[in-house]
Amino acid sequence: MGRKKVYDETLRLRLLDRAGELLTEGGSDALSLRDLAKSAGTSTSAVYSLFGGKPDLLRALYIEGFRRLSRRLRSVDPDPDPVEELVQLAHAYRSSALADPNYYRAIFGRGHDDQDQELATAAAGAFGPLLEAVQRGISAGELVDEDPMAIASALWALVHGLVTLELSDLLRHDAEGFDYAARAALRGWRTENVPR
Repeated sequence: MGRKKVYDETLRLRLLDRAGELLTEGGSDALSLRDLAKSAGTSTSAVYSLFGGKPDLLRALYIEGFRRLSRRLRSVDPDPDPVEELVQLAHAYRSSALADPNYYRAIFGRGHDDQDQELATAAAGAFGPLLEAVQRGISAGELVDEDPMAIASALWALVHGLVTLELSDLLRHDAEGFDYAARAALRGWRTENVPR
């Protein structure tokens, strides 16, 4: 009787990277486990051993994508100026999307199972740094004292829209133009700009 083959993290990540590429190129229907294995230079048994099947592979892809985004956002150091920190988070979001466009498209290209706790935790981890920075800005009196979730969500929507348009080649701008848009949006939430 043969020993069960063990596959490593390097192969797991290679398969996830390639699955993201195939998903971006042709959508979920174009992602077959056989084609994935062949294009990654491994066997379908490796894919099944590591992920179980296509639903579990897609779930792992979404979780990895959110974790990568979260790591990039968490790499931004807190700044004494909360608005500056939010601008840096916006840039980190853009950098993450440009560095891993297939993961970005995968995680935001479909709805997710709200009952999947691990996936929900990974997604919340990506939103957490933005919400925390907004809360610090409100506490410091730099941002208007409104619902931090509403402010963070609006900022995410703006940054997400700009990045999605850029990845779709519908909007061409550089880091400087992106910076200008993020700062312009944040001016509306600064306490100094709110009429008394």
